[in-house]
Amino acid sequence: MTMSPPSPPSSEPQAVAERELCGLVNGLAQQIAVHVRERAVTLGLTSAQATALRELTGPMTMRELAERMSCEPSNATFIVDKLEKQGLIERRPHPTDRRAKQLVLTPEGNALRERLLELLVQDSPLAGLTAEQQRTLQDLLERAIVRP
Repeated sequence: MTMSPPSPPSSEPQAVAERELCGLVNGLAQQIAVHVRERAVTLGLTSAQATALRELTGPMTMRELAERMSCEPSNATFIVDKLEKQGLIERRPHPTDRRAKQLVLTPEGNALRERLLELLVQDSPLAGLTAEQQRTLQDLLERAIVRP
């Protein structure tokens, strides 16, 4: 009777756990996207415009905004062009880099951003978590995300 070598440990349980976790993260991302889109529409914005307004926490360059929005600078430029035409954002000279412009919210843009933020926290997909649970989730996601 010949004995076969022991089989290597199965990676199936880990693969199943990763698949389930990826499904949960994707599901949450989809719920957040729907939530943002629904709130944006009530303000006459696209979800991309709402995301740009949400991320404009102060003066920043187009590159910084694109990074915060997780998109290419050319996409951010298209969105900012639309917001600028609506009188919500201005491009101003950068204080330390002659080649760059800073994006700055106008008073109307600030007011709309405030209304947007109020709407985004209402019935948010994350509202079922306590502040501590949200911080824990944020910490875990930051650890999981590999940054270049």
